[in-house]
Amino acid sequence: MSSPGTGNTFDGSTATYAIVIIAVIIIKVVILVYVCRKMSQRQSSNNVCPDSQFLTLTMDKFLNDMEREKPIRFTCQQLRIATDNFTNLLGSGGFGAVYKGMFSNGTMVAVKVLYGSSDKRIKEQFMAEVSTIGRVHHFNLVRLYGFCFEQNLRALVYEYMENGSLDKFLFGEDKKLGFQQLRSIAVGTAKGIAYLHEECQHRIIHYDIKPGNVLLDAKFLPKVADFGLAKLCNRENTHVTMTGGRGTPGYAAPEL
Repeated sequence: MSSPGTGNTFDGSTATYAIVIIAVIIIKVVILVYVCRKMSQRQSSNNVCPDSQFLTLTMDKFLNDMEREKPIRFTCQQLRIATDNFTNLLGSGGFGAVYKGMFSNGTMVAVKVLYGSSDKRIKEQFMAEVSTIGRVHHFNLVRLYGFCFEQNLRALVYEYMENGSLDKFLFGEDKKLGFQQLRSIAVGTAKGIAYLHEECQHRIIHYDIKPGNVLLDAKFLPKVADFGLAKLCNRENTHVTMTGGRGTPGYAAPEL
């Protein structure tokens, strides 16, 4: 049986050992945290770009974003597959014939095969116009998805409008529209044309405004078509001189 003095000595030694162990653990944890922070700061420092490199990366991102907004360039083979070798004709006009198509993801499109040559002399002008048209977005304008420019095919790929052109409903025997629908179509068409003529960065003058160039979606909402195939002009130009016939005879805006 141990004396009380011996028991107190043992308890004191145990407490001392415990304090030392806890202190060592705390010191190790502090050192570990310090080392981890240093490594993290060093890694962050390595990841920080100089101003010039940062600007380059920012510009690259900007250009990539702009690239995504541009119309898609399709191959002739892709459009042949989508349109079943151009068998489903929707209609034709002064600029070309329009075919119904569907891509593998289920997206319905209208493919307009343009009349005229596809040689290199007109490629630059064609690409410039497509680039401009593809950046024009308005609720009452038909959306351009993409284009094809190959030796044997020059085509534009538009969103598909389920109810076709307005002229069928105006002049057809069995397809009549009520007054409210006609009024809504007229207002929507006017909004689309006003956007082209007044609000675009590059004004687009529509030389061929007619019912055949007003398309209707599944809800009979109107969208103006063929709006960029005639003439592009700078905003500074208040009048545009028409040097030759373009498309089919239609209404020419007073801006001309």
